Amino acid sequence: MFVVNLHPPPLSPHDYPPRSLALPLGSKSLRFLNLTDFLNLTDFLNLTDLYPSNPMISNPMIIVSLRNVRGHMSMNSMMTSGRSATSGYSRNRVPRLWIASLILQPCFLVWFIPNAISQSDWPTWRGPNGNGTAVEVASTAKPYPIRWTDSENVRWKLALPGRGASTPIDVAGLLVLTMGINEENVVLAVEESGKLRWKTPLGKEKGAKHAKASSANSSPVTDGELIFAYFKSGDFGCLDKEGNVVWSKNIQSTYGEDSLWWDLGTSPIVTRNAVVVTVMQTGPSFLVAFDKQTGNELWKVDRWLDVREEANQSYTTPTLTEIDGQQAIVTLGADHVTAHSAADGKLLWKVGGFNPDNDGYFRSISSPVVSGDLILCPYSRGSTLTAVNAQKSLAEDKRVSWRMGFGADVPTPAVWKGNLFLLSDKGVVTCLDPKSGETIWKENLPKSNKAYSSSPLIAGGKLYCTREDATTFVLGDLEASQPKLLSENPIDGFAVASPIGIRGRIYLRTYEALYCID
Repeated sequence: MFVVNLHPPPLSPHDYPPRSLALPLGSKSLRFLNLTDFLNLTDFLNLTDLYPSNPMISNPMIIVSLRNVRGHMSMNSMMTSGRSATSGYSRNRVPRLWIASLILQPCFLVWFIPNAISQSDWPTWRGPNGNGTAVEVASTAKPYPIRWTDSENVRWKLALPGRGASTPIDVAGLLVLTMGINEENVVLAVEESGKLRWKTPLGKEKGAKHAKASSANSSPVTDGELIFAYFKSGDFGCLDKEGNVVWSKNIQSTYGEDSLWWDLGTSPIVTRNAVVVTVMQTGPSFLVAFDKQTGNELWKVDRWLDVREEANQSYTTPTLTEIDGQQAIVTLGADHVTAHSAADGKLLWKVGGFNPDNDGYFRSISSPVVSGDLILCPYSRGSTLTAVNAQKSLAEDKRVSWRMGFGADVPTPAVWKGNLFLLSDKGVVTCLDPKSGETIWKENLPKSNKAYSSSPLIAGGKLYCTREDATTFVLGDLEASQPKLLSENPIDGFAVASPIGIRGRIYLRTYEALYCID
């Protein structure tokens, strides 16, 4: 992470923090910062957008994450070997953003802070980029583990005091997860050492209907400063990093009772200006956005598409993308995929045709994932996978790029280095080219009567697939023409939460315990 200080610089270079550099900004000019000393991060750095409305970005300190630099560098011929023919700059020199609205002082002070990318390496249930991919560790750091048992290569194991299916998130070094304890909804934070930091109640628990589910299926989400948690009871709240409740409300009391046949599964998402909850059910269905600081409603839009019976019901989580330079919320459910403006909820487009036979029981669980301009949508209880072009200018009947006759019912796919990785409920892993839908390779995991409800994780060039019996299979190297099964790693318990990768460690949550694999 880079921290950009808009205060005047120190008078002497001796006043700078270690490994810092003062960089003058000329009008409308790009300056370049050599990253050779920063662990050769250019192979996987990314550049996140800066928006003054984000509470993480405030004067005088601006947090500049480097997650998406790679894409920007590729567009500008900055990642070719040697020097670019067009720019003349070497591949170890990265363009630093010029932001007109932020040029308030004659120079910036920039310094590198290790292991502090956007204050969270796993801010949502599908990770920092919403696609199941972990932040890469430097080549000199300890790689992600690929072998363990319940007692070997386990840094720590924390017995959990309640039941929950949510995937943990990372908030400035804290692991945050949700569960039901003694008939209360609880948000719980665990230190990287495995020590419980705090637990905060958030309403009365509402029991699960399905044997695999819980009152806490929805995963929390963070913007790096605030934590947002949502429960089956409709209780929805905001906490700070110390576990104090900033605000809370009940979605069902305010907007109507839950009419899902089964248990709430969708997780909230954080946009630049808001935290958004999606409700897709039989009856009133909608997206509603709240101010992150106050909980006040910012906008609410209907998403009632009036399809047959259970097909109205969705347990998916929306994803975020950019459409013509505008942040958009993409939602899959009720036989349609829709895109709404994140700023005001305005419908940008919708695409149907996901249920041509009008099956009344096509409820949706697996969530969409973004790859470039395409939205990859598993549907039809795992029998289809559809690629939809997100750009606004297309007509609805021109949006579907391709559709395959296979998919996933519960696990959400992952995207890494331009490829889509699909894990079926029965343990078939398929790598596809998202642009064409062509299968690149396929691997059948060992047969079992246990299904896969967890979504796959990609970390360190390996694919981690956790079965419901808490056995995790690791495939790699993912850049090989046919990756191999590297390991089969059983632990005790029952798992539907997805594995996550943070700073070279794998975290697994079962109904019984939270594991740190090192």
